[in-house]
Amino acid sequence: MKPVTEYEDYRIYMKDYYDEKKRVSSFSWREYARASGFTSPTYLKLVCECKTRLSPQGAEKVGEAMNLAGFELEYFKAMVTYCHAKTDQERKLAYEVMLELASNNKVKIVDGDAFRYFESWVHPVVRELAPVMPGATPGDIAKRCCQGVAAGNVRDSLDFMVKTGLLKKNGDNYVQADKHLKGSTAAVSVALRNMHREMAIFASEAVSRFSSSERNFTGLTMGISAEDYNLILQELDTCRKKIAQIALNSRRTERVYRLNLQLFPLTWGEDK
Repeated sequence: MKPVTEYEDYRIYMKDYYDEKKRVSSFSWREYARASGFTSPTYLKLVCECKTRLSPQGAEKVGEAMNLAGFELEYFKAMVTYCHAKTDQERKLAYEVMLELASNNKVKIVDGDAFRYFESWVHPVVRELAPVMPGATPGDIAKRCCQGVAAGNVRDSLDFMVKTGLLKKNGDNYVQADKHLKGSTAAVSVALRNMHREMAIFASEAVSRFSSSERNFTGLTMGISAEDYNLILQELDTCRKKIAQIALNSRRTERVYRLNLQLFPLTWGEDK
């Protein structure tokens, strides 16, 4: 069975534990519940089927019943908190606890690097700036950022990207590595939504912060069908790829820009 730190959903871990025990013995849901201190023989089965949930106290009892201890037990409890979080901010905080527990014990979490990269605007901006500023200090790079960022945060970002292979260090210079972080877990989606919120705020500020020669804002309000919507998404994706190719072929970087492609509803659908 995989280590608990390779899981993001505590219910899947519980079900895998049950299946593994069942495979080598006559283990039952009744025995599972009794070992965890629950009177209902089907309670943990209902938990795994997402029909009920574990409380923080229940998480500790179930974790101990599965022979988890130390940081693995704390990870399992944090995973329960993560799964039951009601907002992205609560999920983000719980996942950061999971990351810290794993990091402190020299264990990697699936998609953990992707979560760290996408949770803040600093990493992608520094990744673009550092290679075009040979010999620059973290403080020099921080001063080039329109949004306020401390030199210490830039240093941490550089160290993180070198460690994950996104940047290669050659003396005092940095080179972009041909590597991209991708993640498919729900936690990465939380991090991406957080970055989208940050970038949307920056875009709003840019309307008055920069002259029209430095930024471009256009908009179109339109009534369309669901079929039209999907066709527009295809066009936007094609456009984004063409722009990415222009940037890839650019001879030099003078500034780092952010392109937000935003298409969102202003009214509810007919069924609402």
